[in-house]
Amino acid sequence: MDTFIITCEHGGNRIPAPYRRLFRGQRGLLDSHRGYDPGSLVMAKALARAVAAPLVASTVSRLLIDLNRPIGHPQLFSAVTRAAPAQTRSQIVEQHYRPYQMQVERLVGQAVARGHRVIHISSHSFTAELNGRVRSADVGLLYHPGRRGETEMCARWKETLAALAPELRVRRNYPYAGKGDGLTSHLRVRFAPSDYVGIELEVNQGIVSAAGRRWTALRRMLIDSLRTACAA
Repeated sequence: MDTFIITCEHGGNRIPAPYRRLFRGQRGLLDSHRGYDPGSLVMAKALARAVAAPLVASTVSRLLIDLNRPIGHPQLFSAVTRAAPAQTRSQIVEQHYRPYQMQVERLVGQAVARGHRVIHISSHSFTAELNGRVRSADVGLLYHPGRRGETEMCARWKETLAALAPELRVRRNYPYAGKGDGLTSHLRVRFAPSDYVGIELEVNQGIVSAAGRRWTALRRMLIDSLRTACAA
């Protein structure tokens, strides 16, 4: 039996009160794609409702600490927080990073203990253009190519999306590699391929910012195609 868990690591650009002094004059940065993933929380909530799954989401800016990076990763902290005292960084880890990671890991572990296979979808979005290069996708499905369950799941999801919306540009392991350092890779170390399927869903922020019918339709298509892919 499959069980869904939905997460959203970059759902907002909130800075908790104790750390706001670090971000004085940085409103523009916080409001940019570097501060959070626009649309990712809306997508995550829609997915969680549709598949009756628990949702673990953060609205704290990734510029405080990136919940989709492992401890020790050079991008765990932003340039702003890297300059903060070590004690402040440790406090951020204990208050915001570890509780999030532990909650997701606990949910996966509980489902696996009940004999379920977990399908974890981590909701993200990507900027339509980065460093002068336009990204050539509307949706990205990120997975580890060495894990059969993830490969098969993303192949089916892509096929069902193609049948529903042939004009939609869907790419696998784009614009990032699915086996890179992130929450899914952390969970892959702890849970067997037969118990855990970790997929990062990436949506083009150009669609999110345009809003209106296209963004609404995309959410519906992603949900309908996921259901079809899982039923296959």
